[in-house]
Order: sequence, then C-alpha cells, then structure tokens
Amino acid sequence: MKKIILTDKAPAPIGPYSQGIDTGSLVFFSGQIAIDPTAGKIVATDVEGQTRQVLSNIRALLAASSLTPADVVKTTVFVKNMGDFAKVNAIYAELFPSEPPARSCVEVSALPSGALVEIEVIAAR
Repeated sequence: MKKIILTDKAPAPIGPYSQGIDTGSLVFFSGQIAIDPTAGKIVATDVEGQTRQVLSNIRALLAASSLTPADVVKTTVFVKNMGDFAKVNAIYAELFPSEPPARSCVEVSALPSGALVEIEVIAAR
C-alpha cells in the first residue's frame, strides 16, 4: 500500500515529488524548507525563524497523517552553515523534548530557494 500525503497546511511541492508517502507502517516526508504555506515563499531571513517555520511545516504534515512528533523515528537535518548548528538544535529540541528520534545533521553548500535549513522526517505508525 502506498498513499500520497498532501495538505494545504504545509508548502506545496516545488518540484516533482510528494509531501509524503504513507506505506502503512512508515511515513516518509520530503525535506521541508522554510516556505510559509500562506505566502508561498520563504519569509524568515534568519536561521532561527527558518527553523521554526520548517518545524511548523513538519507539524502540519504529521497532523495531516494523524501522527505527532512522538511518532517520528528518524530525521535528517541539512544546514547551510554548521556554525548555525547550536541555534537550529535548540529550536529543534522544542519539537522533541523527550525521547527524540534518531538524527543525522550535515552541512550542505546550498538548499532550494536559498533556504538555510531543511529537515526530512520518517515516522512510524
């Protein structure tokens, strides 16, 4: 079984991909950047604001799938500047205050739309 996840509470895909794919036991969400779904573009200019928007987008996708942050088992965080790691990490921790998921974090040379941070999520039912 493969079900496409699509909600207007999170940014529409900006390319040929789905917001998420539900396989029944695992749900794979595409990486989220700080696009404000109402504005249709990145509004925040600093890494803190962008991280908060990314996490808001993730919450919306989880809710659209009847999931919560507690269901997240793995994340991958992409940052444009590893010097921002502590700032991103502090805000990220607000989404996962206890029993956080497994995680990887890597610095990349560029992200779509000039984003400073992108986070992808895998959740379990």
